[in-house]
Amino acid sequence: MKALVTGGSGFIGSWLVDKLIENENKVIVVDNLSVGEKNNVNGKAIFYQLDICDNERLNKIFEKEKPEIIFHLAANSLLRKSLEDPIFDAQNNILGTISVLECCRKNNARKLIYTSTGGARVGEPLYLPVDEKHPLHPSSPYGISKHSAEHYVEMYGKLCGIDYFIFCFGNVYGPRDNPESKRIIPVFITKILKNEKPIIFGDGNQTRDFIYVLDLADFLIESIDKLGGTDNKLFHLANGEQISVNKVVELLRKISCENFTVEHHEAIKGEVRDIVLDIRLAEKELEWKPKTDIEQGLKETWEWFKRNKET
Repeated sequence: MKALVTGGSGFIGSWLVDKLIENENKVIVVDNLSVGEKNNVNGKAIFYQLDICDNERLNKIFEKEKPEIIFHLAANSLLRKSLEDPIFDAQNNILGTISVLECCRKNNARKLIYTSTGGARVGEPLYLPVDEKHPLHPSSPYGISKHSAEHYVEMYGKLCGIDYFIFCFGNVYGPRDNPESKRIIPVFITKILKNEKPIIFGDGNQTRDFIYVLDLADFLIESIDKLGGTDNKLFHLANGEQISVNKVVELLRKISCENFTVEHHEAIKGEVRDIVLDIRLAEKELEWKPKTDIEQGLKETWEWFKRNKET
């Protein structure tokens, strides 16, 4: 199989590319390197440095490579960046997705997996855990843009015969994550390794649903064979476990053997306070089963960051 991965030099995308190649697939990576790193890209992949919004050049890649399935991960994934620059966020997440879909339509690419967000698209939840039927009232440009693009995926699916899945992730963490992402786990670990105080925005009792990146990468590949096998197209992928920021701090103290202190700053407007995703639909229909609990995942992530700091 020949797969094209947008955002394939990024945190999640690069692990997906590695797994695809391990499974003897041919892989094309399209990434503008605005967030990802070139050295993350597997040497066996074909790499194009390109912004997905450049539809003319992207279409030429589709024409040349003729991918059979597209994993669309390229996006602005920084919620705080979306608050600062909602135009940038919409261009990347909405127009970028339309550009990819247009290339699929023009080049007869009929399989697509689109990755969305589980929490930001919902806004402050009315109930927990949040299932796929929960009303959506996103409270940030990021949540709006990622959800808006879902409608385009659905439309192209119906009008152009593209078979697709929309996977709404929990809070992904793991090796290769970049502290510039502002995700709390790489930021906290980087601060600890520099003997600096991690900063908690709020009281630390806010909760997230953390999912280990390698669990996701494995499942994304397994899901290819399930395309067309279910009427449902949108699924939550997470651990289904509510973990507080304070619990993450407690576990990092245990794993690092460092009794570090933290600073508390004012909570950030637009960020959901509490979220946990109902993953029963994905468990039932796609056999989704996260393998890595938060403590084990944090341990592996800590060891990766520590090794890379030392080298």
